Amino acid sequence: MLVTLKDTLQKALSHNYSVAGLVTLGWEDMKAYIEAAEQENCPIILQAGPSCRQHTPIPILGKMFNYLAENAVVPVVAHLDHGYTENECRIAIDSGFSSIMFDGSKKTLNENIDETAKICELAHAAGVSCEGEIGFVGYSGGERSSGTVPEEASIFAKDTKIDAMAISVGNVHLQENKEGGLDEDRIRAIEEVTDIPLVIHGGSGVPVAQRTFLSQNSKICKFNIGTELRSSFGHALREAINIDTSRFDRIQIFKDIHEPLVRKTRSVLRPLKPVNSLS
Repeated sequence: MLVTLKDTLQKALSHNYSVAGLVTLGWEDMKAYIEAAEQENCPIILQAGPSCRQHTPIPILGKMFNYLAENAVVPVVAHLDHGYTENECRIAIDSGFSSIMFDGSKKTLNENIDETAKICELAHAAGVSCEGEIGFVGYSGGERSSGTVPEEASIFAKDTKIDAMAISVGNVHLQENKEGGLDEDRIRAIEEVTDIPLVIHGGSGVPVAQRTFLSQNSKICKFNIGTELRSSFGHALREAINIDTSRFDRIQIFKDIHEPLVRKTRSVLRPLKPVNSLS
């Protein structure tokens, strides 16, 4: 069933768990993510980020997400991740996404507030949820992060009326190891000044034990996971090709990738999900 990010994360906030925002790149991983969520009996957020949108148009992704959600037995959010322009967000809203994220994190505080608030108003008018980002989450081997200032987070949440707030607290995009960890003191300071659900981008680099603890003991209600699952897909693909290098039919090759990816996705979902079943 298709649901909004707001409803999904408010429930998570009330019952002390988090929902995984899984970064999709194509039909094969989308299907595996849905199957894993159904086996774990937990909600899921399918995310179309910039890389995904480079090779598949937003309207097509909207139809794919909606088809999967309508046929799933668990709640599914269709989410635009890192929308950088108003036009992208408008297209996603018109294409059936139930949630959008506008990323104005590189802008000044006032610009970020003004632009996020405008897009949030557009989304809410269409019954769509909106996530914003305050502080900048950097990239492994690339741009450095700029940590979220709690006082700015309070103003940002109040003035934009967003449904979820992505924060920068030691998390890094595209991090392959889990040697770091989140700044829990900064998280607590942000929690003191806002009541809205918090989001961690770059969740693949967060130690699983810390993901689990914060899911149950903080206002972090969404962990974005991309690199961890993309790595699993790539390794499974390499193994499937090497089983028989004469094979060329990608449908047969992808069949060999499905189950390993489902298993890995279940291992990502399990530490975050509700202690009790959705029923």
